[in-house]
Amino acid sequence: MIEDPITITNFVLRFIHIISGITWIGLLYFFNFVNIPFQATLQGDLKSKVNPELLGRALFWFRWAAMSTFLVGLLLLLHKYTVGQLWTDADGAISDRAKWILFGAVFGTIMWFNVWFIIWPAQKKILTGLKVGQPHPEAAALAKKAALASRTNVYLSAPMLFCMIAPTHFPTFGSGLPLVVMALIGFGLVKFLYTVSPKVGQIGG
Repeated sequence: MIEDPITITNFVLRFIHIISGITWIGLLYFFNFVNIPFQATLQGDLKSKVNPELLGRALFWFRWAAMSTFLVGLLLLLHKYTVGQLWTDADGAISDRAKWILFGAVFGTIMWFNVWFIIWPAQKKILTGLKVGQPHPEAAALAKKAALASRTNVYLSAPMLFCMIAPTHFPTFGSGLPLVVMALIGFGLVKFLYTVSPKVGQIGG
C-alpha cells in the first residue's frame, strides 16, 4: 500500500488528467473524422432534428473534458514539478524534463482556449438556431470559424501528446529535434486521416 501522500496525490491527479484527456481528444477526433463526413450526408431538415440532440450532448462532454484536462493538468504540473523539484537541473537551469512538459502545456492551453472561446460559443449559437427553427444569420461563418479552430486542435494534438510522454523516452531535450520530427509526422498522419475519413465506414466500402 502506498502511504506517501505526495505519490498518492500525483497518481490521483494523473489518473483524472488521463481519463479527461482521453474523453476530450477522443471527441475531438470524433467531430473531425466521423461527424464532418456525416454532416455532409444530412439534409437540412434532418440537421435541425439530429444536431441539437446529438451535438449538444457531445459538446457538453467535449468542453467539460477539455476543462477538466486543463485544470487538473495545471494542478498536476504545479504539484509534481514544484513539490518534486523538477523545474531545474543541478546547475539551476530549467530542466529538460520541464522543457518538454511546458511545450506540451502550451499546446494544450491553446487547444483548451479554442474549445471554450471559439468552438463552443460558435456551436452554441448554431445549435440554438437549429433547435428553435430559426437558423442563426451568421451560421455559415460561425461554422467555418469553429471548424478552423477544431482542425487546429487536431493538428496540435500530435505534438502535445508527444511532449507529454517525451520526458520518459527522450530525457535530453537538446535542440528539440524529436519534437519537430514528431510534429511533422503527426501533421502528415492527420492530413491522411482527413483525406480518408469521408471514404471509410460506408456499407460495402
